[in-house]
Amino acid sequence: MALSKIPSAGFQDNVKFRNLIINGDMSIAQRGTSTSSVSTTQYPSLDRFQMLTQTAGSAVFTVSQDTDVPSGQGFAKSQKIDVTTAHTYSSNHFTILKQRIEGQMVQYLKKGTANAESLTLSFWVKSNKTGTYIAELFDADNSRQISKSYTISSANTWEKKTITYAGDTSGALVNDNTESISINLWLSAGSDYTSGTLSTTWTSSTNANRTVGQVNLADSTSNEWYITGVQLEAGEVASDFEFLPHDINFRRCQRYYYVHATANQMVGTMWWYQSGINSTTCFFPTEMRSSPSLTTTSGTNFYRVFTGGGAEDFNSLGGIQNASPHAAAVDSSLSGSSHNVGRLRCNTGGEVVFSSEL
Repeated sequence: MALSKIPSAGFQDNVKFRNLIINGDMSIAQRGTSTSSVSTTQYPSLDRFQMLTQTAGSAVFTVSQDTDVPSGQGFAKSQKIDVTTAHTYSSNHFTILKQRIEGQMVQYLKKGTANAESLTLSFWVKSNKTGTYIAELFDADNSRQISKSYTISSANTWEKKTITYAGDTSGALVNDNTESISINLWLSAGSDYTSGTLSTTWTSSTNANRTVGQVNLADSTSNEWYITGVQLEAGEVASDFEFLPHDINFRRCQRYYYVHATANQMVGTMWWYQSGINSTTCFFPTEMRSSPSLTTTSGTNFYRVFTGGGAEDFNSLGGIQNASPHAAAVDSSLSGSSHNVGRLRCNTGGEVVFSSEL
């Protein structure tokens, strides 16, 4: 009996990590599945996708993970951006959905050499707001950019878009863990960014040429915009979306943002150096991009330590110490005896989060 052949889109294609975009299938949302009142630059909901906005707080959005997806394409989630406060954009205002990419992740593109690789962006998009939108690649190391337009033709209909960008023979990318390239999906822009001629070839960044023709998604509270299946890859042809196993996709996101503990979850073992000086070591499940910052919540009895045969609730944790990409110590000022140990957990409302976002 002859052995069947592995199809061409089999195991070999699935391990190449050809997609430069992390979480392009919108499946990971560590910050929560919905964030309302988004009016300033932040990572609001889905991992690795930042809302970059300059609207003086006037345009307001809800950003959420949604189950509306293109039929039969294998996607379970999309990212939805819903306008909740409309705004007519002033000249210097803009709203962008952005993903930043480390320089050490893109050296194989050979940017800045005669052999620079082309890049192809593909994604599925849906909106009631039809018209022209801009998808921009931005080189943060050299302040260079290239913009291409795409059109949402049919209202409330999933459409697949494919855009190819020529390789850039100028401006080598720094080989480190800081931002080198970003993909900017523009949603709205004022005249400072639309008044020139669209720069469809790589050039030094000139704001007026970045988003010529861009519609204003934020001009009505009826407007909403969905996206999924975002893929950016070397070459001039878009391949099928590269679905990664959930655990691998999740770990890739945790490199930049890691929720260590929330309600009723253990933070770690707390030990006292002396009364009022104690520490809990938190180990990370994957190496973070850089030594992270710490965010914790605070409120009445948000945390509990079990020690000495009892338990004590308290309101807040302190700062971060000895942080590295692998672990960090979280301090608090809880009273206790030298050399005591205890088990620290979050109560309802407590949260311990580490971030090394670009």
